[in-house]
Amino acid sequence: MQSALETFLTLHVFAFMLTFTRLGTAIMILPGIGDAYVPNRVRLNFALALSFILFPLAINYIPDPLPDTFGLFTLIVMEFIIGMFFGIITRIFVMALDTAGMAVSVSSGFANAQLFNPALATQGSLASAFFIITGIVILFATGMHHLFIRGMVETYELFPVGAIPDTGSMAELVARAVSSAFAVGIKIAAPFLVVSVLIYVGMGVLSRLMPQVQVFLLALPLQILIGLMLLSMILSATYLFWITEFEKAIVFFLSSAG
Repeated sequence: MQSALETFLTLHVFAFMLTFTRLGTAIMILPGIGDAYVPNRVRLNFALALSFILFPLAINYIPDPLPDTFGLFTLIVMEFIIGMFFGIITRIFVMALDTAGMAVSVSSGFANAQLFNPALATQGSLASAFFIITGIVILFATGMHHLFIRGMVETYELFPVGAIPDTGSMAELVARAVSSAFAVGIKIAAPFLVVSVLIYVGMGVLSRLMPQVQVFLLALPLQILIGLMLLSMILSATYLFWITEFEKAIVFFLSSAG
C-alpha cells in the first residue's frame, strides 16, 4: 500500500513538473500575460494556477513509468524548448502590429516621436506602442486568449512528451511565421504607404513648379494631419483585419505543426 502511494505521488509530482515546465515557459512569453510590464510574480502565479487546472488533461500524455534521472532531465529540457517555441510563435504574430506601427510612423511623419513601449520594454515609435497595446486589449476582449490555452494543450498532440522535436520543422515554422507577420504588418500599413507616396510626388511637383517655396516645411504638418485622419478612418478595419489574420495564423500553426 505504501509503495503504491509513493509511486502515485512520485509519478504525479514529476508529471506536474513536466506540465509546469511546458506551460509555464509558454506563459512567460505569451502576448499580454508574458509582457514586460506584467510582474514576474504575477506571471509565475498564473503559470502555476493554469498548470494545476490543465494538469488532469496533460497527465494523459506523460510517459508511465517515468525514465531515470538523466532521462527526466532530458524531458524537462525538451518541454522547455517546446513551451518556448509555442510562446515565440504567438509573440511573432503580435509583432505584426509593431511592423505596421513602424511603417505608419515613417510614412506619416512622426517616426522621430519615440516613447517607451511597455509591451516590449524598449523605446519604440508612437504608432507601434499604440497598435500593440490596443491589440493586446482586443485579444482579451474578444476571448482570443482562450485560443492560447487551447493551443498549449494541443501541443501535447503535436509534440508528444518524450519525443525529440523536429528542429528543422520548428525553424521552418518560425520562418513562415515571421514572413506571414511581416506581410500582415505591411498590409495594415498599405494605405499609409500609398498616401505617403502621393504626398511626396506632390511635393516633388510643387518644388519644380515653385522652387522658392519651402516644400518640406509646408508638407510635414500636412503629412502628419493626413496620417492622423487616415488612422482615425481605418482604425477599426485595421484591428478587425489583424484579429482575423491572427486567428487564422494560430489555427494554421496548430494544424500544420504536427
